[in-house]
Amino acid sequence: MILACLALSACASLPRQTEKIRTVALPDPGSTALGRIVTASGAGRNLSGVRLLSSGDEALASLIALADHAQRTLDVQYYIIEHDESARALLYHVRLAAARGVRVRLLVDDLNTAGEDRRFMNLGERANIQVRVFNPFPGGRFRMWTRFLESASDIPRINHRMHNKLTVADNALAITGGRNIGDQYFTRDKTANFIDLDVVVAGSIVPQLSASFDAFWNSRYAYPLSTLAESVDSEVPLPVDESDFPTQAQFLARELDAGHLDLAWVPATVLADRPAKIASETQPDQTVSVADDIATLMRSATEEVIVISPYFVPGKDGMALIRELVGRGVHIRILTNSLASTDSPLVDTGYRRYRLPLLKLGVELSEVRPKLGMRRARFHPFRSSTASLHAKALVIDQKTVFIGSMNMDARSARTNSELGLVIRSADIAHQVTSLLDDISADGSYRLALEDHSNRIVWYSGEPGAERSWHTDPETTLMQRLALMLLAPFAPEELL
Repeated sequence: MILACLALSACASLPRQTEKIRTVALPDPGSTALGRIVTASGAGRNLSGVRLLSSGDEALASLIALADHAQRTLDVQYYIIEHDESARALLYHVRLAAARGVRVRLLVDDLNTAGEDRRFMNLGERANIQVRVFNPFPGGRFRMWTRFLESASDIPRINHRMHNKLTVADNALAITGGRNIGDQYFTRDKTANFIDLDVVVAGSIVPQLSASFDAFWNSRYAYPLSTLAESVDSEVPLPVDESDFPTQAQFLARELDAGHLDLAWVPATVLADRPAKIASETQPDQTVSVADDIATLMRSATEEVIVISPYFVPGKDGMALIRELVGRGVHIRILTNSLASTDSPLVDTGYRRYRLPLLKLGVELSEVRPKLGMRRARFHPFRSSTASLHAKALVIDQKTVFIGSMNMDARSARTNSELGLVIRSADIAHQVTSLLDDISADGSYRLALEDHSNRIVWYSGEPGAERSWHTDPETTLMQRLALMLLAPFAPEELL
């Protein structure tokens, strides 16, 4: 079997890129309707307009609004674009934009596109739409296992992924944050949904986001899908049913139709990894990595650091930073997934190594429950579906906020490319903290040490009816045993 794998992988190689055309963001966004609306709404030349998108409905409606109001260019960059109702709805509006003459550039990471070449090729062969895949698998593209089989000799390269999430319309208005494109990210799945957070932005920060997109789009790691997959016959896309999409969430569309944006105008900047971080032969330049910038941001704290991350595996360097902050009297609050709520149980093997040391340092540690309480409406009702944290954010001293794609783990720090915003606003900081407080009070377990011992207790937090556990709540013995057996074989840099 090993010889067969090596033989197959020896035959699979990436094509030579000979016809890739370099393109860049729209140089004159002020000439578009979106650009004029942003200019009319702005409060200062060097400020950025910002609004949080905590509701899944509003986030999807806002992405559709960008596609519907773009006049010249639409840039779309995501780690995952699912094949479900939400993705079909958004791509339907992307096709409508292209039909109006809008230049569309769609860049998707290749890890999760197995069996999807036909769908993306059909999209890319339409007028005004270009599709590129990032750091692609050279062969076996129809199944995940065949991809890895034909890439057995190239694992170090394909281990690096583009984790960015970004949509930019006319280089004037953008949406970025933690969400990929799919039902679970917009709370439209019937069984399981994500608690997530995006930001709609305008003003001086948007050209910075476009510059990041251009760097990835024009890099040598972005391949036109047509160089990897065969041309397909034109087909009629599956019908899109938008009848149950709530109209009350169309806030951004209404504002754009009215010609004025209701945003907070504040100082903000972009933190973006370079495409070279992906290359297996290139070590990431720590002076320009998002992880290094975040560590610097955390070190600036004098009172409090709030960390919201679905996967929290701090490692030795992260623990050293936390000890440094605690030693200076900085209070640290962390919200992450419980074993019962996580969508990646293997990551829990890395996280659980640090729970006891964190609690001994006095860190306030909470884990999201799989069922949210009554305050869940701020994220859109989860109904009977389970919840999993997917938002990634930091709040520093209640005046500075980071929101982006980066998880607090080794994979995001060293292996994947990441993108995020630093927003300097007490009001935005208060909004993010308020979201955290809602989850902590009504949708999380609070962790503590029992009688100052080394035994961890989980408390449910219900007033007057609080429950407690001495093992991971709402999990089975088999789940915990399986992870215990896997833990020695799960290196943190791969989680």
